[in-house]
Amino acid sequence: MENVKRPSLITSWVLATRPKTLTASLIPFLAGTTLAYSTGTPINWLFLFTALGSAFFIQFSVNLLNDAFDNKRGADTAERIGPQRALHAGVATVEQVYTAGMASLFFALITAMPIILHGGILLLVIILVSMVCAYIYTGGPYPLAYVGLGDVFVVIFYGWVGTLSAYWLQAGNVTPQSFLLGTQIGLLATGLIAVNNLRDVEGDAKVGKNTLPVRFGQSFGRFEIALVTFLPFILNFVWLFYGYEIAASLPWLIFPLALALVVKVYNTPPSPAYNGFLAQSALLHFGFGILLMIGFLLD
Repeated sequence: MENVKRPSLITSWVLATRPKTLTASLIPFLAGTTLAYSTGTPINWLFLFTALGSAFFIQFSVNLLNDAFDNKRGADTAERIGPQRALHAGVATVEQVYTAGMASLFFALITAMPIILHGGILLLVIILVSMVCAYIYTGGPYPLAYVGLGDVFVVIFYGWVGTLSAYWLQAGNVTPQSFLLGTQIGLLATGLIAVNNLRDVEGDAKVGKNTLPVRFGQSFGRFEIALVTFLPFILNFVWLFYGYEIAASLPWLIFPLALALVVKVYNTPPSPAYNGFLAQSALLHFGFGILLMIGFLLD
């Protein structure tokens, strides 16, 4: 009998947190903080690191609870074509993954205490709403991901909420520039879930997980990926009107990766190859954000 190498306990749990997608939490807070700094605002490092820590824990919870709830609903079984994680490797039970996800929500609240004390009721509400949405993303009677709202969730929380919160914590206000930045970052973050949903379209359809590709077809799924990939580059020209000439230009250095990703998606049926596309989408999100931040600092 052929021996199949199984991932280790540590590897399986690390994969459960989906490390390739953690830039979705990192970039909004770094970008929002950098934009504030470019306006002459000094950086409050405590606010930055505590906000980042809380965001990471919330994303851990989203990913872990997603695995637990999808497994219970039959949407995430051993037949899945995504990377093998703790549940499928047999090193953790659904209850253990669920418990880890809920613990991550608790740590997100504790980590956020310094910014909650600074921001008061507004920051508390933002954190609590983010925690609730992390749970109902795939949990509860009407999970967001099962009714095609997962993409909207990503734009709101990994775009606007993260970026605007970071900017507000540093500068004390919100500007059109920070909203533009949040929109760009949120669209690119949505590319991660869009690739993931197109990869899993057949399995999701079988269990009633009505993601956008399930609802409107694979052609729509590919169009969505192209839209959220290219639109941030088009919006980048708007930075010229705010006097950020280098920031408006520098992210175009990574456009070839965006173009290659979309071409591959249009020429490849849903398959394990999309695991590589997901990594490329994460790299695009990270690279675009970093180049834009460098532009803010140089302008």
